[in-house]
Amino acid sequence: MNRSQPLVLGIESSCDETGVGVVRGTTLLTNTVSSSMDEHVRFGGVIPEIASRAHLDAFVPTLEQALSEAGVTLDDVDAIAVTSGPGLAGALMVGVCAAKALAVATGKPLYAINHLVAHVGVGLLDGPDNGRAPQLPENLGALLVSGGHTEILKINSITDDVVLLGSTIDDAAGEAYDKVARILGLGYPGGPAIDKVARTGNAKSIRFPRGLSQPKYMGTAEEPGPHRYDWSFSGLKTAVARCVEQFEARGEDVPVPDIAAAFQEAVVDVISSKAVLACRENGIKDVLLGGGVAANTRLRELTAQRCASAGIRLHVPPLDLCTDNGAMVAALGAQLVMAGVRPSGIGFAPDSSLPVTSVSLPA
Repeated sequence: MNRSQPLVLGIESSCDETGVGVVRGTTLLTNTVSSSMDEHVRFGGVIPEIASRAHLDAFVPTLEQALSEAGVTLDDVDAIAVTSGPGLAGALMVGVCAAKALAVATGKPLYAINHLVAHVGVGLLDGPDNGRAPQLPENLGALLVSGGHTEILKINSITDDVVLLGSTIDDAAGEAYDKVARILGLGYPGGPAIDKVARTGNAKSIRFPRGLSQPKYMGTAEEPGPHRYDWSFSGLKTAVARCVEQFEARGEDVPVPDIAAAFQEAVVDVISSKAVLACRENGIKDVLLGGGVAANTRLRELTAQRCASAGIRLHVPPLDLCTDNGAMVAALGAQLVMAGVRPSGIGFAPDSSLPVTSVSLPA
């Protein structure tokens, strides 16, 4: 095996994207994704059974396309990496079983890795024409914002030392976007729909709550409260629903753009403020923004402003690498190979609630 520049095949199937990526060391060769999002639109959210069946249908064509685009064969591959959690149990099982089958058939070592830490791994990837070997900066944090997760992490080592500083205690930000979009009649997925409509609204017309921002939850730097770096979006979703009901009860037109803008401002305000606070108080000088909601224009704008004011460098990967994909899985797999971490073998099981502190599953 080439441990200095390993050729790694990455497989991702934690939700509704079937992703296969190929990475050589830190160079991205291909990132192939097949999404089943259109099949979930009429339900207003991801249906696990439909997602699992879509993974089954899409895996082989996606794998063949990725290998063709990368110009490699399975024989060329040094190792296989697969998302083992967190995610939807049935969807994870499809990817894990496919990866195990490939590992058995080819004799290649298999690494079972954490989906969330893989989002950080994309920060190490170069394009095919860039020969430099990037390294993650010291004192690095990661702000992951997606449909299933909202978390702030401290990355001491991408391969074996990730610390969870704060997370959502109920709905993730992306989940809140989907639910509010349904309330406002904007359809699914909610993130892009609200982001678009909010541009024509007045974010200051309505003041929605910022969850867990009261002193009893925040505390102080010397005596932190129980949820100093945590988020909550369930109450915000309810506040939007009550606001819409009040307009309807008065027989007035619902000002959808204003509500969308005010809701979005509440979300990005509390996410960016708490993330910057966590970075400042934990010596974090660089922060990577990842996850599907990283595509949100207002989140990127406000987070960039607040990071700049605090002297923190913000890193945002290309949008196609922010959402779930196989390239990020391959990138983290390559880091594990280069660090000499032992493969996981095929005896592991997918874990839908795998903690972020478990970067990879041991053999």
